[in-house]
Parts: sequence; C-alpha cells; structure tokens
Amino acid sequence: MALTTTYLDLVNDVLVRLREAQVTSVSQNGYSSLIGALVNDAKRETEDAWNWDVLRSTVSFTTQQGTFNYNLDGARNKFRIISAHNDTEDVFLRYQTSSYFIQSLLLTDTPTQGAPLYYNPNGVDPDRDGQIDLYPIPDGDYVIRFDLVIPEEELTTDTDTTAIQKNIITSLAWAKAIEERGEDGGISVSSQYAVAKQALGDAIAIEAARRPDEETVWYPS
Repeated sequence: MALTTTYLDLVNDVLVRLREAQVTSVSQNGYSSLIGALVNDAKRETEDAWNWDVLRSTVSFTTQQGTFNYNLDGARNKFRIISAHNDTEDVFLRYQTSSYFIQSLLLTDTPTQGAPLYYNPNGVDPDRDGQIDLYPIPDGDYVIRFDLVIPEEELTTDTDTTAIQKNIITSLAWAKAIEERGEDGGISVSSQYAVAKQALGDAIAIEAARRPDEETVWYPS
C-alpha cells in the first residue's frame, strides 16, 4: 500500500467521481487544472484541521553565547509548535508573550544570560522559515529541540506527493467540485460535504485516541 499519493492520482480520483475522463497531466485542460486547484484547497484545509502524525517533525539547533534569535530551518511559516525542549538541561521550554520578551530583552540594560527557559515565535527568515527568540539569552551551547507540525508545500507538478490520507482530500475536493459546477443529478453538495466531514472526523478520532491524555485535553494554566 502506497504511503503517499501523487497530485495526478488525486486529480484523477476526483475526475472519476465527477464522471469525467482521466488525464495524463493535471494541466492537461482547463477543467483538470481547476480540479487541481480544488485538490490543493482540500489538502490545505485538511492539514489545518489537526496535528497529523505524518506532518510532525523535529527541528533542532545549538545555541551560541549571546544570541537569542534562531531559525527553525525547514519549518516554513505555517508551522505549529507541539512542544519545545532544552535537551542539554533536560527541561521543557515554556511559551512567553512578545511583551515579556520586549521587556526582558530590549527594555533593560543588562538582559539575563543563562540556560534558555522560554521561547517566543518572532517572524521569518529570508527563506520563509520561522524564527524563535529564547530567554534567558544563552550563555553557551545548548541543544534546543522543537517538535512541530509542518504543513506540506502546495502540490504543483504531477508527481508531487502528499502523505495526507487520500480519501479525506478527494472527498472534500469532490464536494468543492460539485459546488463549483452545480448539481447535475449525481450526489448533492450537502451530502458530499457530510461525507467529507465524516471522513475528516473519523481520521482525527483515530489519531486522537492514541493520545487520550495529552493533546486532546486542556487544563487551565
């Protein structure tokens, strides 16, 4: 069983459901290009709906004395933070607000240096990867690890692949395609959106069941 699905396969899967001829390239004609755009819309909405296992990754870096801003290389700018750790000190890093960092780093003559305990996302670098501020300002080398959810890039070529479950993307893209051209005697828009919603909900429930006491339970801070 394939672990990923190509852009072309996704588009053809939707075209079959629309009773349209399959294509050999997503850009083969205007309608296949439209379905390609709807596939990307559906993929993006699916990625945003949950912290999918297949999108999870770890980005690590080593601090330098006196430097508080670091790049999360490869994280791009839509990453979501699951947890952050100072591996050298074996402690979790805690989120702190931008105002706390401004007060601690900029509005003081002698910012504290030491082992980092707090983090705050702060912009992106020229490659559009996220950047992180740390506090206290590192006073040496510390290995910092961020566990992230990193959405995939948009599908552009026929052979581009996605690790997101095929049925979730095609179900939602199919609903969008029906909505775009109007109902024509086949399945209704509302029925297909219900199918897509059920597919998404089932997939989330399966993954959530693997973490019953962590990411699906919130506690007051």
